[in-house]
Amino acid sequence: MKYVIFLGDGMADEPHERFGGRTVLQAARKPHIDRIAREGRTGMFRTVLPGMDAGSASANLAVMGYDVNEVYQGRAVLEAASMGIDIPDGAIGMRCNVICIENGRIKNHSAGHISTEESAELLAAMKPFCGDDIALHAGVSYRNLLVGRGLDPGLDTKQPHDYPGEEVEPLMIAARTPEAEATARRLNALTRKSWEVFADHPVNRARVAAGKDPGNSIWLWSPGRRPKMWTYQERFGIGGAVISAVDLIFGLGRYAGLEMIHVEGATGLHDTNYEGKADACLAALERHDFVYLHVEAPDEAGHEGDVELKKKTIEDLDERCIGRVMAGLEKRGIEATLAVLPDHPTPAARRVHTRDPIPFAIRKPGESPDPVQVYDEVACREGDYGEIQGDTFIKAFFGRG
Repeated sequence: MKYVIFLGDGMADEPHERFGGRTVLQAARKPHIDRIAREGRTGMFRTVLPGMDAGSASANLAVMGYDVNEVYQGRAVLEAASMGIDIPDGAIGMRCNVICIENGRIKNHSAGHISTEESAELLAAMKPFCGDDIALHAGVSYRNLLVGRGLDPGLDTKQPHDYPGEEVEPLMIAARTPEAEATARRLNALTRKSWEVFADHPVNRARVAAGKDPGNSIWLWSPGRRPKMWTYQERFGIGGAVISAVDLIFGLGRYAGLEMIHVEGATGLHDTNYEGKADACLAALERHDFVYLHVEAPDEAGHEGDVELKKKTIEDLDERCIGRVMAGLEKRGIEATLAVLPDHPTPAARRVHTRDPIPFAIRKPGESPDPVQVYDEVACREGDYGEIQGDTFIKAFFGRG
């Protein structure tokens, strides 16, 4: 038996006036996703529990079956793993976005989706101000990392994508404990220094001249130490692979013992290489039993507040990726358990992650379906699984009680 999870990041939404009070999933044309629901069993999955961070790191950990309270150390250390960056004992990792601030407020969390090369140039300009104990590592686009030795992770930080349009000063890092006060002051000073360094940097002069948002600040968040996680081989006796365009997901995959598969043209945005991901999935199933296929595009469209673009990303995921995988499996005569779900909702009207339960569907060869005929936030409430949480989803997916 083969197993594939299709994860449409942030795909769930809320009723929207653009679609006459329907959600994006209800409005989108998605015959292949609906087929998984129609031929499988469905339910609602509370991936974000009370008191839990509503970010993609904790939500994907929940989807993958981990006890989030036990293993979650923030997303930065997961991204570090995907980049081959070690977090030494006694050190912390933090996410280091390059963002755009306008009139003292966060304009967007991505500096207008700044290029990887531009972001790396800006970070290099900060090196003289980091000292010997802090290193900045360029990642993909606006997603970069800080690794700091001797720093305290007891910090209250804010995810910039959750605060579009909000004033910057109230969102600066605060210490949760007296021991973290010095770390908070140090990191806030580094952020403020970036305002000076980036203000007239050639990268930003060129971006402004081209009508683009400048990357005029770093933004540090999600502190944590290296996590301890079981692998899929250890828990389920299954090897596998992860396909994504996002360092966070690759980091999760690396700690889970999964092969990290990078697809040319996979961007994390609406222009990602859907077909390439589908073909990589089929190829991976020739040597593995399990593939975790992650598509970031719906989440990014939600953060941009572009409901029409979000609808298109879901339709592209359905037709150009999921449908292509399903056709390839049938052509090869491969029996596979398939699941489709997001990690969390990212309502386009709000532009932030929410904590509502998400719809999911699992189709297993030979298993009788439930009465649900389509996949969306309303229909799946009537599914046989009901509302679940914890590792119930992953155990049901693999058929392991």
